[in-house]
Amino acid sequence: MKKQLLLTLALALFIMPSFAQKKNATVSSSKSNDGYRFTPVVELKATSVKNQSNTGTCWCFATTSFIESELLRMGKGEYDLSEMYIVRYNYVDRLKDNFAQQGKGNLGQGSVGHDWITEFTKNGIVPDEIYTGLNYSITNHNHSELNSFVNAIAAVPVKRNKESDQYITIVDAILDTYLGKVPQTFTYKGVGYTPKSFTSSLGINPDDYAEITSFTFFPFYTQGVVPIPDNWRKMNYYNVPLDELIAIMNNALNTGFTVAWDGDVSEKGFSHSKGVAIIPEFENTDQYSGSDKVRLGKMTREERTSEAYKFTRPFPEVKVTQAFRETGFDNKTTTDDHLMHLTGIVKDQNGTIYYITKNSWGTDRNPFGGYLNMSENYVRAKTIAIMVHKNAIPAEIKTKLGM
Repeated sequence: MKKQLLLTLALALFIMPSFAQKKNATVSSSKSNDGYRFTPVVELKATSVKNQSNTGTCWCFATTSFIESELLRMGKGEYDLSEMYIVRYNYVDRLKDNFAQQGKGNLGQGSVGHDWITEFTKNGIVPDEIYTGLNYSITNHNHSELNSFVNAIAAVPVKRNKESDQYITIVDAILDTYLGKVPQTFTYKGVGYTPKSFTSSLGINPDDYAEITSFTFFPFYTQGVVPIPDNWRKMNYYNVPLDELIAIMNNALNTGFTVAWDGDVSEKGFSHSKGVAIIPEFENTDQYSGSDKVRLGKMTREERTSEAYKFTRPFPEVKVTQAFRETGFDNKTTTDDHLMHLTGIVKDQNGTIYYITKNSWGTDRNPFGGYLNMSENYVRAKTIAIMVHKNAIPAEIKTKLGM
């Protein structure tokens, strides 16, 4: 048992990514091809990893984390803001939209970053300790029953063609039961606030933030709707070529701004448990180099596939182009699965760039405190959109976008 434990710990150390939360966590090894060894390039400040638990609210956890890092960047100090305060108001708006859509609205739990900005603008926010969203005997978020009630009551006003006062009261009662009543006033760190006055004290300007994508179904350097179910508000995104999307991300991180990321995590190359995400190249062995070209070139495709998904060492990746990316979206292998928070950049021992990624699945589901590193090619292929501060966008791209 002791030997097995030591072996497990050794393997974990070989593949451990470097994270912003863990100083000097970069792993070194004298074995050039034994495990992932990451060297930090940029590590930006972030708050602690949270757990969305049994909810589809990653959009809110990722954007809240992004805004918390913005407050750190602005010198406002560390805040733990209430995700469920935003989520509650988003449920209300979804029900209103469903009524307007005559019952054809999206009543799921998923949304995107601009939903956070919309609710923040209208209703403000409060600290998490003031509104935890845990209003009955549970310690982790679970919206399965709540969402069932939301779907059930949504049909009533549609059928009656009226949102009655009683219906609105019932909506509030259900949300109060599961999430708690919204405080009208509260005291935080010895100071009295309303949600609006607390929000004003943060100094966050919603107009400072932009969502940016990279697809050819509307022209580059214009704004248009990204056709994903969670964009139920049908809001516009700025559109840029793929290389410029990556340039925006790199410029943001290199100049002190973190990035809210929306993308696909359904690929076998995404391994939260191993702490990495890659797009392995199985077919075009001509692009392999060095010892990989000899070693992997002798394997069958099945053998290469098996090795890649063991995540025991860096693996040659697909060189992702705009066309490759578009194909993935068109054939639904790239979908709007999950939102996370990019807080830095590392390089592996081969010089490949990865983005330090803060997830919202708690700290116990991988050995790295809930973080992972996504390769640049994975991000090129699987990004749906990003949210950044407009000042993080290179000047020449801002000009093209008319900002």
